Amino acid sequence: MKLNKYINNISSLQISQLIRFVTLFLIGVIFTKTQLTTSDIGAYEKLLFIASAVSFFWISGLTQSFLPLYGNNKTFNKPPAINHDKSPEFFNAFLLICFFSILAFVFVLIFKTYLSQLLNNSQPIKYFNLLLIYILISNPSYFITYFYLLKNKPKQIIQYSFISFSLQLLLVALPSIFGYGIEYCLWGLILISALRIIWLLFLLSRYANFVISIQFIKEHIHLAYPLVLSSLLSGSAKYIDGFLVSYYYDSAKFAIFQYGAREFPLVVILANAFSNAMIPEFSGKINLSSSLRMIRNKSKQFMHLLFPVTIVLLFVSIWLYPIIFNNNFVESAYIFNIYLLLIVSRMIFPQTILIGLKRSKIILSASVLEIIINVSLSILFINLWGIIGVAIATVVAYFFEKLFLVYLVYKKLNILPTHYIPVKLHLIYSFLTFLAYFVVANYL
Repeated sequence: MKLNKYINNISSLQISQLIRFVTLFLIGVIFTKTQLTTSDIGAYEKLLFIASAVSFFWISGLTQSFLPLYGNNKTFNKPPAINHDKSPEFFNAFLLICFFSILAFVFVLIFKTYLSQLLNNSQPIKYFNLLLIYILISNPSYFITYFYLLKNKPKQIIQYSFISFSLQLLLVALPSIFGYGIEYCLWGLILISALRIIWLLFLLSRYANFVISIQFIKEHIHLAYPLVLSSLLSGSAKYIDGFLVSYYYDSAKFAIFQYGAREFPLVVILANAFSNAMIPEFSGKINLSSSLRMIRNKSKQFMHLLFPVTIVLLFVSIWLYPIIFNNNFVESAYIFNIYLLLIVSRMIFPQTILIGLKRSKIILSASVLEIIINVSLSILFINLWGIIGVAIATVVAYFFEKLFLVYLVYKKLNILPTHYIPVKLHLIYSFLTFLAYFVVANYL
């Protein structure tokens, strides 16, 4: 019972994302301990890479834009829908995400030959049909946790995540443990996606009012499209990096890059979940200064926890990677150390303010700057320093994007950085983190 006071929408989303990360991490570790080769793992990673590349941006844009619209939109002019048993917003948002899933499916099918040229040296992509099935049925289930979030059911978020990802771990990892090939692991991934779809349909029957509203869909798209474009621009740099590595190197090298090109999970989990959970706080008639103060105070707590742990990881990751995975992934640790530096950008939350106040178009301009910097530097640095150069380009681009967003929040909304950022503390921790990286890179 004492734990109940710590379970809220913010903490439940953070726990959900932590469970998701642990699951994906354990699957990766198990793969490296079985008979699967590095090339097998690379083929699996490529399929997930393609599925994510054609979906991540619109999933992010649609879900983030739905949070401030729920119970606060022009189409269904009523008190917050949280007081109603069933909501037409849910059903129409579901239709929209299904429509985009079909578009992603068709896109990959049409550009099959081009993808094989870009990612597989013009050789047929293995298990392509399984990839198509996965794209079609996996994306709508991302909406499930936001059902619970908007219905203020944090315990159900944790319960669903634990059950869902435990099943994913079993269905995806067990085939490799019993000596089956990567194809059976992919079938496990498809099976858990199908089970999530069944649960999503159950939630719709319970929480959704099945009324199609073109007006609400238009309103949703109007708010979402800047976020979709912004996610496409800023997030696509990660996938362009993957395409570059795949173009220059083979599947084994691609697997090494993918296993290293990961941020410190606690940073991503705590930052993203906190940002998404705070968005509805800005959408109603609230005290803006109170919400800004909440972001600042929570940021300070995150920094005291996450920066010291990141610094420790910088010193030990070189030894941990061969132990956790195997000796083929030693080079991944050097890439991972560079990605650890993204904490400097992650601990700043101007995007939360802009999305919550429905100023999503502002974010788009920052994303344009980020993608230009990232792609340009990635192409330059991969020729200078190899796959490590791609990671450096990502860190630089993300840093400049956040600085630009901070500037835009001040210019457009007249909100000083000190109102939502513990500036001095952030500068001190950032300096110590970069100093630790310099010591590790040059002396260890």
